[in-house]
Amino acid sequence: QVQLVESGGGLVQPGGSLRLSCAASGSIFTIYTMGWYRQAPGKQRELVARITSGSKTNYADSVKGRFTISRDNAKNTVYLQMNNLKPEDTAVYYCSASFNLNDYWGQGTQVTVSS
Repeated sequence: QVQLVESGGGLVQPGGSLRLSCAASGSIFTIYTMGWYRQAPGKQRELVARITSGSKTNYADSVKGRFTISRDNAKNTVYLQMNNLKPEDTAVYYCSASFNLNDYWGQGTQVTVSS
């Protein structure tokens, strides 16, 4: 079992930046593939970025070059640095932890990009 708590969401103007954090507890953080997903109103949840236990990353095409996922194993935390935000990035962002077909989710944090 792992518990995930996201933070860092909020309201930002187009072109602005936010950094999301996800603190994990309850298990061995380093073994998990960590991910950020998002869900906009009326849409399905989609993968934004993912980082493996070996720090290999992959990104959705829509955020490549703007978002960066990273992890600090000493702090049991994964981050999502979001730059040059666009209105279409508005969504609830969820942190996930995956290992051996087990998936865990945080409660989500709202990101709103609007002028």
